[in-house]
Amino acid sequence: MTETRIPPAPTPDPSTQKFWDAARQGTLLIGRNSKTGKTHYPPRPVCPFDDEGEVEYVAAKGTGTIYSFSIMRAKVPYAIAYVELDEGPRMMTNIIGTPFESIRIGQKVKLQFQPTADDGAPVPMFTPA
Repeated sequence: MTETRIPPAPTPDPSTQKFWDAARQGTLLIGRNSKTGKTHYPPRPVCPFDDEGEVEYVAAKGTGTIYSFSIMRAKVPYAIAYVELDEGPRMMTNIIGTPFESIRIGQKVKLQFQPTADDGAPVPMFTPA
């Protein structure tokens, strides 16, 4: 198993506070256009696809597939990845809880919130499903 780095605490602002509050409750929020049904990550008040409909914040299932990844050889190495959520959006995240050599594109993963420095809100990361 690889050593897990402790990410810095996020700095919420009014547009991200709801996301980080949900993260503290163990829920990953994504945005969904109420008219078109298109989902996006990160959730934000304005739909990145079109200006029709309102953006609603919905809970993601917390499962997905590794779309791409890279191993960052820092003081504490870590795996950075794009995970395609089952709901559709891709998110940049880390893959944790597994040796780097076992990570594969197309691998199924599940959400695991990782504690942050200074008791900040946890950040969404993924581990093999």
